[in-house]
Amino acid sequence: MSKSKVVVITGVSSGIGRVTAIKFARKDYKVFGTVRNIEKAQPIQGVELIEMDIRDETSVQNGVRTIIAQANRIDVLVNSAGTTLIGAIEETSIDEAQLLFDTNVFGVLRIVNAVLPHMREQHSGRIVNISSVLGFLPAPYMGLYSASKHAVEGLSETLDHEVRKFGIRVSLVEPSFTKTNLDINAPQTISKIPDYDSERSIVSLAIQKNVRKAPEPDEVANTIVNAAFGTWKMRWTPKGEASLLRRLRRFMPFGPVDSGIRKTFGLS
Repeated sequence: MSKSKVVVITGVSSGIGRVTAIKFARKDYKVFGTVRNIEKAQPIQGVELIEMDIRDETSVQNGVRTIIAQANRIDVLVNSAGTTLIGAIEETSIDEAQLLFDTNVFGVLRIVNAVLPHMREQHSGRIVNISSVLGFLPAPYMGLYSASKHAVEGLSETLDHEVRKFGIRVSLVEPSFTKTNLDINAPQTISKIPDYDSERSIVSLAIQKNVRKAPEPDEVANTIVNAAFGTWKMRWTPKGEASLLRRLRRFMPFGPVDSGIRKTFGLS
């Protein structure tokens, strides 16, 4: 491998993004990782940290300019930064929904639009967007998060059609439950409607239980590396539960899938 290949990963402070940055660096790529506050970020060996808030257009543009000034090109963009939210759809305020979409969807759009001019100029590139099995499945009490990942899926498929003539391809990585602090400490909606209390509590406990017994981010990170430099395909699901869920969604009738989802989240 050669440091002539330049990889940019958003959200490397922790979780999937951090483990992925480490794996790219160990393969001797030139890796830039974005963090919201560089003073609070823990360093990563072999990774150049770039301060960037993907919710802020100026911050994104400045961060990408800094990377181009140092490396002259961007070969791979991995959009890993994201957030989540637990609560019934009726409990979710417009402000909460907008904040979530501003990170998970518009954050992806901002950095993609900042990076694409450079990829078009070099006539090559790979964009890997981190979705979720909730990009093709629903999840009770995670409606806005699921909606944001459905949006990322639609954006990614469309973008791939638009940019492949420039030698650029777009892929999705769709993990299932992964042991990260973000999921263990998932924020909840501020508003609470008592009619939802019992089910919301059951679902929240089920999510924490599934996250705690879930695998570490390593397999997801391996999948991201393969998506970045392997033979192109649109969707990549890590080995294990995510791949199984993809097959079930594709081949099983609605009824059993629906029942399985409710069972996973502790609902009768």
